[in-house]
Parts: sequence; C-alpha cells; structure tokens
Amino acid sequence: MDITDKLELLADAAKYDVACTSSGVGRAGQKGKLGNTSAAGICHSFTADGRCITLLKVLLSNACIYNCAYCVNRISNEGTRTTFNPRELADLTISFYRRNYIEGLFLSSGVVRSPDFTTELMIEALSILREEYGFRGYIHAKAIPGTSPELLDQLGRLADRMSVNLELPSQKSLQLLAPDKSKHDILHPMRFIKNGIEEARDVRALAEKNTVYLSKRDRSLARPVDKERSFVPAGQSTQMIIGATPESDYQILNLSSALYQKFSLKRVFFSAYLPVNNDKRLPTGDGVALNREHRLYQADWLMRFYRFDVNEIINEEAPFLDLEVDPKANWALNHLDFFPVEVNKAPYATLLRIPGIGVRGAKLIMHARKTHVLREDELRKLGIAFKRARFFITCQGKYQGGTIPFERQSLRAQLAAPIDGGRHGRRAAKVATGQMSLFDMAPTQKLAGHPASSGKDALVSGQKALNTTSRPYSPERDLGWCALDAAS
Repeated sequence: MDITDKLELLADAAKYDVACTSSGVGRAGQKGKLGNTSAAGICHSFTADGRCITLLKVLLSNACIYNCAYCVNRISNEGTRTTFNPRELADLTISFYRRNYIEGLFLSSGVVRSPDFTTELMIEALSILREEYGFRGYIHAKAIPGTSPELLDQLGRLADRMSVNLELPSQKSLQLLAPDKSKHDILHPMRFIKNGIEEARDVRALAEKNTVYLSKRDRSLARPVDKERSFVPAGQSTQMIIGATPESDYQILNLSSALYQKFSLKRVFFSAYLPVNNDKRLPTGDGVALNREHRLYQADWLMRFYRFDVNEIINEEAPFLDLEVDPKANWALNHLDFFPVEVNKAPYATLLRIPGIGVRGAKLIMHARKTHVLREDELRKLGIAFKRARFFITCQGKYQGGTIPFERQSLRAQLAAPIDGGRHGRRAAKVATGQMSLFDMAPTQKLAGHPASSGKDALVSGQKALNTTSRPYSPERDLGWCALDAAS
C-alpha cells in the first residue's frame, strides 16, 4: 500500500477523535528550525462539505488488539489494516506543513501489539519531527491507556498537548463496551500527565526566578538543555462517547466536573455516538442527535467560564438538558426572582448570569459604564446579544423586554424561537450518521431524537445491555465514576 492510500484510510479513521481546538501554547520561530505555534489558535481551512480542518488528524495505525464494541477499528471487524512507519508519518507531516496545508499534527492510533509498542512508534515519529526536522509547530498526541510511565514522559516532552480517552461516562459501561480497558489503565496516565505538567511548571517558575535579572537572550541560554522542551505545555484533555449507554446528562456533567477538579483538564470533549458496528451491546437505531452534544458543551462552558456549579445547571429530578433552550437561559427561566438586573450597577458575577452576555461582554460593560450610561444602543455596540439579554435587564430602571410578560412561559417562547437570520437550531435537524472523511462528502439525515422522545429506544437498548451483567446498573452508584476515587 502506498503512502496516499495509507493517508486516505488512516485520516478517515481518525475522524472519530475530537479535540481540535486552539493550541493553548505559544512558541516563536527559531533560526534553523521549522515553524512556530500560536497560543490563540491555528490556521483553518475548509473541505468541500464545509468542515473546518485545523490539523493533520491521522492514526498511526488502524490495527488494534482490542475489541471495543463501538470502535470501527476493533479486532473483530473485517477491513484493510495498515500502519505508517515513523519515517513516513514524519515526512508526510513536514510535506503538508511546508505547503501550508496544516499547522500541526493530531496523532492517535489503534493499539498495535501492546500500548508500549504503539507508544514507541509514536515517539519515534515525533522525535524525527522535533529533532531531525526541527519542527516547532503544534502536536497533539493521544496517550494509550496502559502505557508505562517512562514512555509517557518521553511522549509528553515531544507533544504540546496530550489526551487520554475516558471513552464512556461510567465504569459499568466501560466494562461492558470496552472490556479490554479498565478504569485504572485510563486514570493512571491522566494522573501521571497532571503531575508531570505541575512539575514542569514548577521547574519553569524556578528557572524564571533564578534568571530574572538576566536579559531575555541570556535567560534562554541559561536554561538547561534537557528542560528546553517542557512536558505537555498545552495541558491535557479527554473525550467520552455520548449516547451509546444510558447515562443521563446529569451524570455526564458530574463526571466532567470531577475531571476538571482532580486532573486540571483543559477540556472534556463529548462525541455523539456513531452507529458503525452491529453489536447486541449497542443501542439500535440512529445516532445521537448532535443538539444533545451541543447542549453538553454549553453546560460545560458554564462550569468552566461562568462560575456555575453542576447542580445549578441540572439536577436528578430533570436529569437531561433542555434541547429547546440553552442551559444558561434555562437557569434564568427557573430563577426569575434573580431578574431583572440593572445593567449599569450589577457586579461582574451577576452580569455573567444574564443570557446573551458572555465573559467578554461582561468585562466590556464593567469598563464602559465607568464613563457612560448604558442603554440599548450602547449595549448593542458592545456586542451584547441584546435580543436575548433584554428580557432580563433594566437600563436606568427601565425594563427592556417591551410588552413581553415577565413570566416563565412567555419568556421561554421567546428564547426557544430561532433568532431571525441567525444559525441557531441548524444542528438540531441533523444527527451524526457515520464517519466524516477528508476525501468525500459526509451524509446527514433527520433528527433521531432526544432521550426524552424517540431517542428513548436507544437508552432502553443500552439499559437492557447493562442489565445483562451480574449487577444491575445504577447511575447513582457510579456518579462521576465515584468522583474518580481511584485518582485521589
């Protein structure tokens, strides 16, 4: 198989991995080296079907010794198997980079022979990129569960970001659908990466302290050579599949919160279940509606940037997020006693609670009202989503919601309706139906539904599969994987 055929096969298979975001690390160009990395993000290009491509996202190999029920690369599936050798992958990455096709590499892999053997191949490929080609661009590497700490350390000093896939929202589901993997194999490398990042940060801080009086040039020369490449400077992330098993949004968000607290993750990525295999352990019917995935990301954003607690967003009595109204607006509708808020006097934390006002908008309001009285025109100029915010604010004591009654049903009708001319709601009409490809158009189909409606069949199917095991499934018993107790 030539390298073009390998690329088509392994790039297509890599589309199941998410986590293409801004790099989170800044690294300037250097004489004699190739490339740089911007902390704000990386360049974007678009395929014929409108998808945004930011990295060369590829598998080292689609051969795998594991038999995960949901994975297209599982050992029991028939199909063409291939593996890049490290030189091929490094040469391909550099070739694409020099043509300005990409600005970085996202490297994952099936498990070839063993986790350690696979990681050794990844290390060899990245070593060629970093040391032989002098590549200073962005690299995201997937850590294989079960890899030895020594190899994780080597991989972490070659990559900018690392991630370990959590795979599924509960330990019971992991045992059912991915029996070759264990909670310990997944959480142990997460803990190792977290500790390595903290240690590297302490080393950098000490180096800066010891060289604070030197010039910038002398400071760089004073750093030890072996510490020039820091350990995972852009942090770590993880990914879990949503909808293959019956866990609620409440359980998923509690797990995400525990991951942020215990492992200091940069992101938790949610991947809507894609039905690519026939397996009695998997739900029947279509894939999970992308709008559920979208709502989980919105709720995750509220926890990370808007100072919301999980129990403010969702609870056991209503364990699924509302698909018609975003989580922030839903919180506002359930706490109308908190509103309306006087936008010219409210503290920053209060402004963050207003639908239509984001973190940037709240900061701009705090700055602008020092010199101006803010009304509708001023708020619109600041970039506030006034069509949403107006129902929850006053300007100089005047309510901005017009003739709309200040009561839950009326406000919900306004917030649930698509905004004229906007893009709101377009994802709601689509469901992830199969593997997206770099080489051909991805099909779409109508909404399969939410667990509360037609998608209930998928949850029931997953529930039955879980109940075939020795102990009946109980979300409460496994909430947040018991707050990731093994990692404590």
